Amino acid sequence: MALDLTLNSSDEFEDLIANQDKRVSKAVVEVILKNLKGKRRHLHVLSVTILEEGSIYDITIDRGDFVDTLKRQLPILEKHELYEECSKVVKALNYLKEKN
Repeated sequence: MALDLTLNSSDEFEDLIANQDKRVSKAVVEVILKNLKGKRRHLHVLSVTILEEGSIYDITIDRGDFVDTLKRQLPILEKHELYEECSKVVKALNYLKEKN
């Protein structure tokens, strides 16, 4: 399920990404893991509402980016000591490697 974030400014979102917010990382990983065997090419990961702009940004991930994205999430999950999620990511990476 996609994560919904409501923030005051786009700077807040940039800070979340720069600081490797675990909610964002977990949401990305969760969407990928739930859709490993699916067919849809683009998957919805985040909805970000920026109050001062009055804008909503929907962020998706392309199936072709699963491996690179999962690899980038591993250090973030480790940093936040989310080792169970790390294990799931490693299994997913192995699955994707075997599949290709």
